[in-house]
Amino acid sequence: MTYKAPPPVVDWQRGDCLKIRWKALAISLLAALAAGGLGALLGGGMERYASLERPPLSPPGWLFPLVWTLLYLMMGAAAARVYCLSAPEEEKRGALRLYAVQLAANALWPGLFFGLGLYWGAAAWLAALLALVVWTALRFKRLDDLAGLLLAPYALWCAFALYLNLGVAALN
Repeated sequence: MTYKAPPPVVDWQRGDCLKIRWKALAISLLAALAAGGLGALLGGGMERYASLERPPLSPPGWLFPLVWTLLYLMMGAAAARVYCLSAPEEEKRGALRLYAVQLAANALWPGLFFGLGLYWGAAAWLAALLALVVWTALRFKRLDDLAGLLLAPYALWCAFALYLNLGVAALN
């Protein structure tokens, strides 16, 4: 079932910022950032990354926290938009459950890669995460175009991370 409704959180076209549901947005942003923080704790830092043989196009280690922070903020904003929709509750709950599953999978990947050094296992995990992210983006987009689009950079970054992960696994 496809549901299309006007954007509930903010009408970005008109700049109607008074409709933002601040509490929902704050909770969604904090939840996404907390998942990132958990991943950072499980991964134990970027020291291992600096010591690895890396494939071409590998960015410097300092770039990852910046990119991930931006992506987590976009993910949180997307989840808030879905949560605030006036769509059928079952549709919203299903999409947000899927979002929670991919967020948990995201938080566990650094532990596999950096914490345990399981490069091939982390690559398989990341491939599954990428599938979950794309699925979540499509579910969000069915409910709200902007919510789905906010997850597109995340999906692209996960695809790039999978390339890097496979390269590290092959080289180390």
